[in-house]
Amino acid sequence: MILLIDAGNTRLKWRLMGHERPLEGLANMAEPDPLIGLAAYWSTIERILVSTVASDEARQRLDRLLQARTDVPVQYYWSEHHRDGLFNSYQDVSRMGADRWHAMLAGWRRCGDSFAVVDAGSAITVDYVSGEGRHLGGYIIPGLQMMRRSLKIDAARIGFEHSEAMTIAPGQSTAECVNHGLVWLTEAVVWRVRQDLELHRLNTLFLTGGDAGRINALGLNACVVDGLVLEGLERIALTGCHK
Repeated sequence: MILLIDAGNTRLKWRLMGHERPLEGLANMAEPDPLIGLAAYWSTIERILVSTVASDEARQRLDRLLQARTDVPVQYYWSEHHRDGLFNSYQDVSRMGADRWHAMLAGWRRCGDSFAVVDAGSAITVDYVSGEGRHLGGYIIPGLQMMRRSLKIDAARIGFEHSEAMTIAPGQSTAECVNHGLVWLTEAVVWRVRQDLELHRLNTLFLTGGDAGRINALGLNACVVDGLVLEGLERIALTGCHK
């Protein structure tokens, strides 16, 4: 079986291929053993592929966890100049997060036409791809959790409780001002992406990531794909080094 891992700054997602239906799991990177859901399968795993944007420290910890459970070599896959007719716009592709590249690869394999990918994780990334498979560029902005955490840490005197409120009405308490303000900012991102779809003539919009549901509820109206990064990594697993 083949184990695919998407290790972000906050969450780790895995997919085990080889069953009739792939097995999947999700854990917080800070958990003592984010791979505990794989306990019954280590002896059956033949390949391990990882896409990660986690820090070097977090990656080394992941390496130790894997080495303690299996002798199978771990293969890390990063951004590339091109694959399957998809072309990266970065001159130095090593500067692009692997998750963005693998999400775009999955989007390209799904539609083979112009599209956008929004990944709503710790950071919100937005990438545009032309109908010819050319990456037009993208954006990186703080995600909802990152913005909320920044206010808690850097403006400690504010003091507020987290809320899942989905309103942009002017807040009448500090908590409302913060939580409604985050929705207000996110709604502006949604509006901008919708405008760019028309501007760049992009036919499909994919949305993935932990906050995908909240962002889609604000009117993004995207095709929500859970595990889009893993899907791109799966494509590499099936094609090997061939590009």
